Amino acid sequence: MTLQEVLKELESYGDERTKNTLMKHGAKEPFFGVKVADLKKILKKTKKNHELSLALYDTGNSDAMYLAGLMADEKKVTKKQLNDWADKAYWYYLSEFAVPWVAAETDHGFDLGLKWIKSKKVHIAAAGWATLANYASVQPDEKLDIKAYEKLLNQVEKEIHNQPPNRVRYAMNGFVIATGSYIKALTKKSQTVAEKIGKVSVEMGGTSCKVPLAKDYIQKIIDKDRVGKKRKAARC
Repeated sequence: MTLQEVLKELESYGDERTKNTLMKHGAKEPFFGVKVADLKKILKKTKKNHELSLALYDTGNSDAMYLAGLMADEKKVTKKQLNDWADKAYWYYLSEFAVPWVAAETDHGFDLGLKWIKSKKVHIAAAGWATLANYASVQPDEKLDIKAYEKLLNQVEKEIHNQPPNRVRYAMNGFVIATGSYIKALTKKSQTVAEKIGKVSVEMGGTSCKVPLAKDYIQKIIDKDRVGKKRKAARC
């Protein structure tokens, strides 16, 4: 499919109710309001397509940008391209899902995550924590820098309630959950940190979304005997 063919199909799937919901969460024009299930219908036709994914992301259309994340070829996308994507990921569906998912599946996901969490731009910092969380979920423990993850947990414990940006707090909380769930060596440490940070306050912009309580979430993973069970892919 060509770029124009994909955009035309995206427009045909546009749903006003979905569009209104996404706008409440931060999406801005131009976009059509396409459900993820419909995005995946297009993905079945295109499969992974590096060049098309880059072109879609460059449109600035939120639906196209999210689809680009699903379509991206993790073996071909470069650090430079992912840095560009992170910079342009203006709301959390892009900055905390689409872009981090792709980054986490690349060999440079960890390095990018460490770089991004230092950014003064809220959406990039949030993308960094989400990338590190997803990286832990798909990469084998022997490939992970366990000591670095432990230090990051300490950083979250010290900083999470002093981080003014909402989405950074949310992503940090998700990082604690992911580390406790996917890295066996750090499950107890994550539980301790989760207990200390307790409830994380995040303004959800009037939506019904809630911040998961990290200690309860990790406990559920333990109870289900799923600690350390990696995902095949970050993207879903």
